[in-house]
Amino acid sequence: MNKQPVLQLEDISKDYIQGGAVVEVLKNVNLTIMPGEFVAIVGASGSGKSSLLHIAGLLDKPDKGIVQICDIDRKESNGKINDIIRLNYIGFIYQNYNLLKDFSARENVALPRLIAGYNYAESLEEADELLGRLGLFKKTYNMPGELSGGEQQRVAIARSLINKPKLILADEPTGNLDIITSDEVFSTLLNIATQQGTSIVMVTHNYSLAKAMHKIYELKYAILNLI
Repeated sequence: MNKQPVLQLEDISKDYIQGGAVVEVLKNVNLTIMPGEFVAIVGASGSGKSSLLHIAGLLDKPDKGIVQICDIDRKESNGKINDIIRLNYIGFIYQNYNLLKDFSARENVALPRLIAGYNYAESLEEADELLGRLGLFKKTYNMPGELSGGEQQRVAIARSLINKPKLILADEPTGNLDIITSDEVFSTLLNIATQQGTSIVMVTHNYSLAKAMHKIYELKYAILNLI
């Protein structure tokens, strides 16, 4: 039996208006991500990589094209349905972390699981386990303001994994880590994703990390090509 893609982008196009001019960011982009597949997207700054992630994660709408998540029927798609899909199927790793400053590291990680209706104590235990695997065992009760940029990034990575999503969309997931820590954290991310059967689409400037993925695509002149 054929496996169902976890993500399918069909003929995605997106334009923006900048300084009164139309800028073509994505042009007829097609991308299929299968279960357990790790894909890197590389390209120059401003090439549209983050825009592509936002569209894939239902945070933005394409001007043209279809976004399919697993086998979910989105013909009646609206904001509420998209919120439910993101909560249960997609994990995000943002370049700027997006942590809640009034919540501890463990609370930030556990939050998606709590919103999904899971038990409070068990959710915090799972958050602690993930943070421990990412080298933050002693930082679980720290607030974001008490953490370095690299530590906050690891909290964001743990948060993306807590609901065991089908798909993780990662925007420079190790961009704020030093080389050694970056390699360690990236390896842990891939190991956990492999164990959970989670697919990853990662935007990065780091070609050494990209080479660890199953496929590498380059976004250039609004067109996505396999390299």
